[in-house]
Amino acid sequence: MSKLNIVRFAPKNGEGFYDALKKNIDDFFKENNIGTHGNRSLRWKTVAMLSLFFIPNILITTGVGAASPFLFFGLWFLMGLGMIGIGCAVHHDSNHGSYSSNKMVNKIVGDVVNVVGGYDVTWRIQHNILHHTYTNIEGLDEDIETGGLLRFSPNSKKYPLHRFQHIYGWFLYCLLTLQWVTYKDYRLIIVYDKKGLLKKEKITLRKAMIELTIYKVIYFGYALVLPIIFSGMPWQYVVAGFLLLHFTAGLGLSCIFQLAHVLESSEFPVPTEDMKMENSWAIHQLLNTANFSPRSYWVFWFVGGLNYQVEHHLFPHISHVHYPKISKIVQKTAEQFGVPYKVMPTFGYALREHGRMLRKMGRS
Repeated sequence: MSKLNIVRFAPKNGEGFYDALKKNIDDFFKENNIGTHGNRSLRWKTVAMLSLFFIPNILITTGVGAASPFLFFGLWFLMGLGMIGIGCAVHHDSNHGSYSSNKMVNKIVGDVVNVVGGYDVTWRIQHNILHHTYTNIEGLDEDIETGGLLRFSPNSKKYPLHRFQHIYGWFLYCLLTLQWVTYKDYRLIIVYDKKGLLKKEKITLRKAMIELTIYKVIYFGYALVLPIIFSGMPWQYVVAGFLLLHFTAGLGLSCIFQLAHVLESSEFPVPTEDMKMENSWAIHQLLNTANFSPRSYWVFWFVGGLNYQVEHHLFPHISHVHYPKISKIVQKTAEQFGVPYKVMPTFGYALREHGRMLRKMGRS
């Protein structure tokens, strides 16, 4: 595996759009005398999401969930929702450094992902460095890399099985977190080490392997082994519940993240032979990102503001609690400079648009 082939975005594009936008956003926070980080509502949300995951786990392990199969599997389902909430609304902000102005608080909250089966190091590299910088660029954005099972980009190779991906793709989405907690993190740290990306996180391959293994042992210990021993339910039920947890979380997280980028309206640009992009980074983000369901408070609350993906990609250092207000500034500035600002009205509409894109990529 070679070193990362870095592309260079155009230094100026859009007639100063991003400079003007940054000034407008800075003025908003100064005029309202508020910080860009999270607030009390985010801390309460953190408590809610952690409770949604760990309280059902405690009830399952202590045998309370054994009262009935319906209750037992219902608790596993709630854990799946809790994993989505933790991934979107808790550790996501902290690993971007926007949860708190205190770096130690961001580190502690960000490490929650390690406790629920993930690994903060690989997550930051894949998400913060690769996805946020090179959104929808083939070979760099790993969010559109599927090992050939799915075709998200018109620049990816097409196989006969892709003709049916709009049908089977949703099942593969269910496996997202299951592959993360089993083998994907191990594969990624080896790949990232060869690309020189582990150095950016100031960690060696050996240390990463040790840390990762410890975290996986802890996760499988409390999430699977202890329930098998103490829940009072047959081990087959526990394994089925564990799979339900990950099918729920995998499908939910896949839909939330893919709806913003894998759409017919996205451009999926290709760099030139000398690895240059036509547009500036900010314009590139607007061309390959869309918001969805902006009027639903509950969607916004549960997905950690990731229905405002445009704002998140342009200002990942700003906590999601501010996205609804700054979205008006972003949209107005985009209109002034004649650059696109893409919004889908509802979550259901966005799902249909993503399904259409899967069908198109499988047949075009």
